[in-house]
Amino acid sequence: MHGRITWESPSNIALVKYWGKYGDQLPQNPSLSMTLRQSLTRTTINYQFNSNLKTTKLRFLFEGIPNPDFEKRLLKYLVRLTGRFPVISSLELEIISANTFPHSSGIASSASAFSALALGLLSVIEELSGEKRTHESFYREASEMARLGSGSASRSIYGGYVVWGKTDHFHQYNNLAAIPVSTAIHPVFQKMNDAILIVNAKTKKTGSSAGHALMETNPYASARYHQAQQHVIELHDVLTRGNMDRFIEIVEQEALTLHALMMASQPGYMLMEGGTLAIINLIRQFRNDTKIPLCFTLDAGPNVHLLYLDAYKTEIVDLINRELLLFCTSNHFLDDGIGPGPAKVTNQE
Repeated sequence: MHGRITWESPSNIALVKYWGKYGDQLPQNPSLSMTLRQSLTRTTINYQFNSNLKTTKLRFLFEGIPNPDFEKRLLKYLVRLTGRFPVISSLELEIISANTFPHSSGIASSASAFSALALGLLSVIEELSGEKRTHESFYREASEMARLGSGSASRSIYGGYVVWGKTDHFHQYNNLAAIPVSTAIHPVFQKMNDAILIVNAKTKKTGSSAGHALMETNPYASARYHQAQQHVIELHDVLTRGNMDRFIEIVEQEALTLHALMMASQPGYMLMEGGTLAIINLIRQFRNDTKIPLCFTLDAGPNVHLLYLDAYKTEIVDLINRELLLFCTSNHFLDDGIGPGPAKVTNQE
C-alpha cells in the first residue's frame, strides 16, 4: 500500500505566550493565539507500507534540499508516535516540506511544520486502516500529535483564535490539545491583520526549546504562570466584547514579558535587536499621535508582529513603508492576518 498526502498548515502568533513546559510537552501555563493566513508550511508525505520494516525509514527534504538535522528530529518524533500508532514503524516515508516565510526566525516555523506533519500522518494512518474519524476527533487527535513535536503546533491545527492549556476559569480547555476559543468573537476582531516585520531572518542564536528549559530555574516563573492564567481569562472576555484598548494592553505586556523572561534567565540572553526596539517605539508614537488602535507583539525572536484592524489598513501600510521598513531585512515585511486554519491539498500535481 502506498500513496501521497499533502497538507498546508499555518503558523500562529501567541497573544498570551506559552513559555515553560513539563512532562510530555505539556505547558506550564495556558496560551491564546491567532492563527495566520499566509505564513504556511506545505508538507507532502509520500508513503509506502512495508511489513518487513521494524523502524520507520525516512527521507526528508526542506525546500528541495536534504536537512539531516531536522530529519533526525523527525525520526525521534516518529518513534514517539509509534506507541500510539504501531503502523508508523512499518512505513517508508518521504517528507517534502516548504515554508512561505523565513525558517527559524521567530515566526513559529515549528508550529506550522509539525501541525502540517501531524495532519498528514493522521491522514496516512486513516488511509492505511480504512477507518475514518469524525471531524472533531480527527482534529483533536492531530492537535495532540502536533503538540508532541512542538507545543505551539497544537494551536495551528485550528483557525481563528485558539487556546491551549488548562485555565482556572474555563473547564473546556486542557493541556493535551488545543481548542478554538469557545465563545463568539466580536466582529471587531474577526478581520485582524498582522504585518510581520522581518528585522532579522537568520536562525535564532537561542532556540525556543532551550528557552523553555531555562524557565525551570527562572526566579520569575511562578509569577509569570499566574499572570498568563489571568491574561487568558481576560483576553477571552476582550475578544467577546470587542475591547480593543484592553486588547492592546494585554498583548503588548505579554510580548515584553516574554522577552523579559529571556533576559532574566540564567544564563540570560536577548533576542530583540536594535531594529526591534526602534519599531516598537515608532508604533507607540504613531498610536499616540493618531489615536489609531494598532499594537505590536513578538514571538521568540527579533521580528515584530504589527496587529491592526481592517479599517486602518491604508494608514498602517503607509506607516510601514514610510518608517518601519528602514529597520527590516531587505526592506521586507509579510502581509498576513487571521486565517481559517489548515487545509488538505487535493490537487497533487
